[in-house]
Amino acid sequence: MKAIERFYQYLEYKGVKPTRYEKDNGLSNGYLGTQLKRNGNLGEDILNKIIDNCLDLNPVWLLTGRENMIKINNYTENFERNDLNYFNESPSEIFKITKGETIQKQSIPLYNMQASTSMATLFKEGDADKSIDKIVIPNLPKCDGAVYVGSDSMYPLLKSGDIIIYKKVAAIIENIYWGEMYLVSLINDDGDEFVMPKWVQKSEKGDEFIKLVSENKQHQPKDLHISNIKGLALIKASVRINVTY
Repeated sequence: MKAIERFYQYLEYKGVKPTRYEKDNGLSNGYLGTQLKRNGNLGEDILNKIIDNCLDLNPVWLLTGRENMIKINNYTENFERNDLNYFNESPSEIFKITKGETIQKQSIPLYNMQASTSMATLFKEGDADKSIDKIVIPNLPKCDGAVYVGSDSMYPLLKSGDIIIYKKVAAIIENIYWGEMYLVSLINDDGDEFVMPKWVQKSEKGDEFIKLVSENKQHQPKDLHISNIKGLALIKASVRINVTY
């Protein structure tokens, strides 16, 4: 089985249509289907794009079929040099693939959620002039912004005062990678606006609903209609300051 076939398995598992993935990630329409029919090979650039955007996908499984399809913990898993023996490539080639389409140095605007009058507007406009500072972290995937965590809903994975770094996506069902962590801007039935990091899962209420799940078990899951979601951003990284002296 080739990588293209395994990637189709992954897309089916995540509930994402290949045409939607192609559109969202700059691939030509029908590219994945053509490669599947031809039993072709995915090029290095496409593999890099897939690994960069599918944070829970295990590159070892994608390239070789070994290990599990989904990473055990896609926020803490790191590849060491010993992991290179899983691949039938030279170390230099593997470094290119597992590194993904990272940016050596980018200046990421840091926003204050409490000070912003509308995070939904901020999501839409991406106005860097509203930022309170800049963050520079080498070799991150392309990101749009960063905010401080202001609640304990994702504790202990995230705690108040941590910084989360995100990439915006359109707030539609087809764009969601189920089971990933997102920064969610939502309006409840009373018209109140909230912005919070949550796991986003499929809802039992139907295809037009999503389930927001907290890491903190004291917070109950919440099912919301997609129309209540005004902004979505995939969380790419987090920063924690342990001491202030």
